Amino acid sequence: MTTDNRQKRIAIFDSGVGGLTVLRELYRQLPNESVLYFGDTARLPYGTRSREEIVQFVRPIILWAMQQDAKMILMACNTSSALALETVQDEFDIPILGLILPGAQAAVRQGKRIGVIATPATAASNAYRHAIQETDPSVQVWQVGCPEFVPLIEQNRIHDPYTYQIAQEYLTPLIQQQIDTLIYGCTHYPHLAPVLRSILPAHVQLVDPAVSLVKAAAQELELLGLRNTHSPKPTRFCVSGCPQQFADISVQWLGFTPTVEATTLPTLDTVQGLSLPNSDPVPVSDGVTPSLT
Repeated sequence: MTTDNRQKRIAIFDSGVGGLTVLRELYRQLPNESVLYFGDTARLPYGTRSREEIVQFVRPIILWAMQQDAKMILMACNTSSALALETVQDEFDIPILGLILPGAQAAVRQGKRIGVIATPATAASNAYRHAIQETDPSVQVWQVGCPEFVPLIEQNRIHDPYTYQIAQEYLTPLIQQQIDTLIYGCTHYPHLAPVLRSILPAHVQLVDPAVSLVKAAAQELELLGLRNTHSPKPTRFCVSGCPQQFADISVQWLGFTPTVEATTLPTLDTVQGLSLPNSDPVPVSDGVTPSLT
């Protein structure tokens, strides 16, 4: 593999600022890698969308990242990982990694009574339950769909009393099940760590799938001979919505104010020979009241 290929960027995408938790982890574990970050802020949130919608959203993002000469794509979005990963892995000739399996395997190493907080779409997909129980059938899993978390984080309302109230509502059923481990089933949720930790019993361990996803990416880069050993290029930040809004909210987690580009995604008819099968939608609940699944 040529040096030029090793120096290409890793593309990270999410519906908004949630993927910054994956980006920060990539900076920590893979400091030599250059990054292309895309936030699909014009269509946020993803978490109450159907499988069909998510697949339709993800395809142009991957095509765009490939047009930007990315060498690997990280789905920094649990909803996309749950509903679209296998479909697009079959359709595109580029390494695409998701959060669910790395996160599930990390959680199983931590505990036996695992709670998952996720978007309604991710919870309804049962992706974490399946991945956890395939890894260890003896583990018990409870999931709660949390439709209000992403909008609250994107509105920079993390420390609002209302956010604490909603978090208490979502976490109570899991605490009642005496969980010992909690998975952040959405990349936005680590931003809520102070809120969640103030409510959860001290013994409950928090699992951030971003850590395991980046470890998996590092292994894949090594395997493919794509790991960069040179200095990285500055991260490119691109969004489908308002660049200034993304820059304003992301500075508190990045530690700097990013330069953000407004981006128009390509249309899929530019993909030559790509089969685009129809997918069945996944039913989701828009309700606020948490229900265990």
